[in-house]
Amino acid sequence: MVDARNVEVLYDERMNLDLNGAVSTADRMMLVETFVRIVDAGSLSAAARLLETTQPTISRRLKALEKSLGVRLLQRSTHAMTLTDDGMRCYTRAKELLAGWQEFESEIRGAGEQPVGLLRVIAPHAFGQQQLVAPLAEYLQRYPKMAVEWTLHDRTPDFIAEGIDCAIRVGDIPDPSVVAIRLGEVPRIVVCAPAVLAGGAVPTHPDALAALPWIAVSTFYRNELALTHRHSGETRRIAIQPRMYTDNLYAMRSAALLGLGVAVGSSWALREELAAGRLVQLTPDWEAAPLPIHLIYPPARFYPARLRRFIDIMKVAVPLAFGISPRP
Repeated sequence: MVDARNVEVLYDERMNLDLNGAVSTADRMMLVETFVRIVDAGSLSAAARLLETTQPTISRRLKALEKSLGVRLLQRSTHAMTLTDDGMRCYTRAKELLAGWQEFESEIRGAGEQPVGLLRVIAPHAFGQQQLVAPLAEYLQRYPKMAVEWTLHDRTPDFIAEGIDCAIRVGDIPDPSVVAIRLGEVPRIVVCAPAVLAGGAVPTHPDALAALPWIAVSTFYRNELALTHRHSGETRRIAIQPRMYTDNLYAMRSAALLGLGVAVGSSWALREELAAGRLVQLTPDWEAAPLPIHLIYPPARFYPARLRRFIDIMKVAVPLAFGISPRP
């Protein structure tokens, strides 16, 4: 009986002997995928485990790819492995090439409607814990062969280096290098606990807010706030002196419930507290600018079916989850 690993070694050795233009496209794709797996996994041994082969086989494939391209891709020592400049360029293009090839295979085989694999998504802490889980569940129920890595973080990821497919961001998108789909806008209102008013009347004009204690959501406002009248469109800017700064919506809500000050927050996150009377809305005819919700991802020639289907669901489900109108 011929050992499968011996066959694999002979196959890889044949490629090493035939690198002057005789390596087939399929062979080259296998070499490229091996290189990407090495970088993603962090070592040759880890890549071997992922590809269910041996470390010597992975090493031979790497050498074959380097010989084929005529450049050194990795610098290896006893304790570390780093990409060369050529390796970094090759890795970026190789990821795009593999994604395009996988998309091509998916479309040719008719599997575009039923994506298979892993989708990696970065979602904001506040929305990713609650409001966005229902659209995520719909995606997984509709496509049972998919899995999702759902990471909560309030930042724009390095899509290529981290292997992230897309991210959901709240607020403006300053990075012009990404593709941004605007899913909708979340209204924001001014609230506080009844104790902050000390039995006084609920303020109806922004000018009355400056004298009150404040909680600042530092991601969106710190020492100044602009409020716009819902009917006339008039805008007023007020200077505030916050007693607390936070970048987390839930921390702001908890502090507001404890009576630490006035705050501006997304109406969906404060709905229950307002209905129960634990918070009251101030200046009800004046609101802060609504926060846009975007789905962002890196530009590419081809987008895998797993991402396209996720975008399709989010375009409809996110506006419904927040009770807002979907963007055209």
